[in-house]
Amino acid sequence: MSGPSLEALHGAVSVVEGGLAIVAVALPGTHQVVIEAETRVGSRYEAPEDNGLSHFLEHVLYRGTPSYPTAFELAQAIEERGGELAAATSVDHGALTLTAPPQTAEELLPILADVYSRPLLVGLEAEKGIVREEILETLDDDGREIDPDNLVRALAFGDHPLGRPITGTLAQLDRFDRERLLGHHRAHYTSDGTVVAVAGPVDPERLTARVAAAFGSLPRGRRPAPSPPAEPDAPRFGYVPHTTSSQTSLRVAFRAPAESDPDEPATELLARILDDGMSTRLYRRICDELGLCYDVFTRFEAYEDAGLFELGADTAHENAAAVLEQMLVITADLRDAGPTPRELDKAKARLRWQLAEIADDPGAVAEYFGVEQLIGLARSPAARWAMMEAVTMDQVRAAAARLFDRRRCAVIASGRLRRGAQDRFVERLHRY
Repeated sequence: MSGPSLEALHGAVSVVEGGLAIVAVALPGTHQVVIEAETRVGSRYEAPEDNGLSHFLEHVLYRGTPSYPTAFELAQAIEERGGELAAATSVDHGALTLTAPPQTAEELLPILADVYSRPLLVGLEAEKGIVREEILETLDDDGREIDPDNLVRALAFGDHPLGRPITGTLAQLDRFDRERLLGHHRAHYTSDGTVVAVAGPVDPERLTARVAAAFGSLPRGRRPAPSPPAEPDAPRFGYVPHTTSSQTSLRVAFRAPAESDPDEPATELLARILDDGMSTRLYRRICDELGLCYDVFTRFEAYEDAGLFELGADTAHENAAAVLEQMLVITADLRDAGPTPRELDKAKARLRWQLAEIADDPGAVAEYFGVEQLIGLARSPAARWAMMEAVTMDQVRAAAARLFDRRRCAVIASGRLRRGAQDRFVERLHRY
């Protein structure tokens, strides 16, 4: 039995006393229930000295609750009921996710709520060891940042919070203590800063009532009011030597529209025109025709008041200049001439398929509706598709002309560039 159609995929939204928002989506025929608690947290909402605190708090949530005071007892209680607990922190939101069999989901719900709202915040030193290993994966032997995603974000946004790494730094991690964790938890894990999304073979009305009762102890809070980043006025290039790497990691990024910007739908389609399958511009030219890379990718992330559009690839050191050239040529062609009608039609079709297929995955449904509610847009997949379907060729051309502006471009290379390559990269970027 398949899930509901795109048009039938709707969430029942309730906002209970205190401001807690609950979204419940019935998915008959699926075999798991996913309950996801979303909150406005992440590097976007951290002071410079607290960078990484949201991510560290996410880790410590697992360390115990009043009913299950150790990480082992907590994991055992969840797993012996067939459940699984996961968490993730992004730039501007965090998620705590319970996946459970339908028959034990309601029994596990209070445990999820306790982890979210009443963590003991113990075992800090052990958890610091785990997070320290995460951070070390992004550094070279000399302690320099080499992760291209962190590097390009820092280059594109500068000192703004959007440019900070989600994990923070080793020095910041060492300073985190229970008092800081408590303050961060009180500030962000609040009823009016939380959305709980439920998806699976559930009765939406019944589950909404259960969620409201389980999360009823959350305090009221205040929605963070982030300041937007300044508009860039010149292209930027950065190079980080990574002498032990077998390849150079290359990122070409553009400051992009925000979530609610009228150009956001067209920009999403541009990302798919560039790279969504093996017949797209990036893959066909760079991989298929020239054989410069095994793979390439495009990523578009829209935030509350800004966005970032990235092209990326890992390539042999001697090929880095050629890959950069092709990325700049391909995006300039889109800027100057726009896509073909066939490219736009294909991008729309693939987006519709991808929106429709989330109905087969309760986790994807819970994440979609939870994030949409959290950012205040609350669009159903069908409404999202209607926005995309309505995008015209002229709108895509206008979005491309705005997006692929030389002043908005930031290029980072991490690897081993040949002598003089840095100067040539900068010169080429200024001719974009």
